[in-house]
Amino acid sequence: MNEQENLCVLCPRRCRAARPRSLKNFTGKVPGVCSSPRNPVLARAALHMWEEPVISGERGSGTVFFSGCNLKCVFCQNYGISTENRGEEISVERLKEIYRELISAGAHNINLVTPAHYSDAVIESLSGEKLPVPVVWNSNGYDSVEIIRSLKDKVDIFLPDMKYASNELAARYSSAPDYFEVASQAVKAMYEQIGPFRFDDDGMLKSGVVIRHLILPGQIENSLKVIDFVRENFKAGEVLFSLMRQYLPCGRVSDKEFPELNRRVSEEEYKIVEDALFASGIEDGFVQDAESASQVYIPPFDGSGVIKD
Repeated sequence: MNEQENLCVLCPRRCRAARPRSLKNFTGKVPGVCSSPRNPVLARAALHMWEEPVISGERGSGTVFFSGCNLKCVFCQNYGISTENRGEEISVERLKEIYRELISAGAHNINLVTPAHYSDAVIESLSGEKLPVPVVWNSNGYDSVEIIRSLKDKVDIFLPDMKYASNELAARYSSAPDYFEVASQAVKAMYEQIGPFRFDDDGMLKSGVVIRHLILPGQIENSLKVIDFVRENFKAGEVLFSLMRQYLPCGRVSDKEFPELNRRVSEEEYKIVEDALFASGIEDGFVQDAESASQVYIPPFDGSGVIKD
C-alpha cells in the first residue's frame, strides 16, 4: 500500500491522516482526529448490564469498548478512553477470541462501542462464519454511509446516537458542524439496510435500529427537534427510540469550561422532553429514570477482558 492509499478516510471527517498500523515502535503524537492506530485498541471487554433491556437482558451484553473517537465530545462520560485514548492494542485474531470468550460467558450479543475508526479491523474480525449471537454497532451516529454499507450481513443491530439536531451545538461541543446532516443520513442508511426491529422468542432484540438521544442541560429545543426527526422519518414498528436521562458533567465540563453544561438535567427539563416524546406518536422504545444519572453506571476502563491471561 502506498502512502496515498494509507491516508485515512474511514469516518465523515475524512481527515486523511497517515495513521500507523501499530503503536509499537511508533513515537510522537498519533495523527488524525481519533488519534488511534489502525490496529484495534480496547479499554474493556466484559458483560454489561446497563444497555437497553432488550440488549442487556438477564445475562448481559458482550460489550467491547474501543479506545479513541472521531467526535471528542467535551462532556463524554467515557472521556478517559474517547479522548485520552487509554487502552491496550490487540490483533484482529485476539479480537475474534474476545468475541468467543464473551459468548462463552453468556453474552446475549457482541456490542462494539465506538468502532467506526477501527472499521477495517472490525470487518476483518467478523468475516467468515457468522457469530451465533447478534452483533451490535454502538456508535456516536457520526458514521459514513459507506461504512454502514460495508457492514451488511455482519452487523445485526445498529445502536446510534442522535446527539444533535442543532449543528451549532454540534460545533461547540463536538467540533462537528455537519453532525446532523451526517448522522441523519447514517441512521436512514442503517434502517434501509437492516429493516424493522425484530425480537427473538425471549424478547431480546435480534435485529433492528435503536436511536439513542441524550438530553443535555439547557438544550431542550435540541431534544425536541431530534424527536421531530424520528417522528417524521420513521413509522411505528420500524425503529426503537431510547430517550436518555443519564447526563452527568464529565470530561472537560467545569465552571471554567462549558459552565452551561455543569449540572444535571432538571426535573422540569426532562418532563418537557418526555411529554413531547409521548405526544409525538413514537411508541416503540425506552426512557430512563432520574437514578440513571450516576457514576455507578460508568464502567471501569481497566483493561478487563482485553489481554489474555
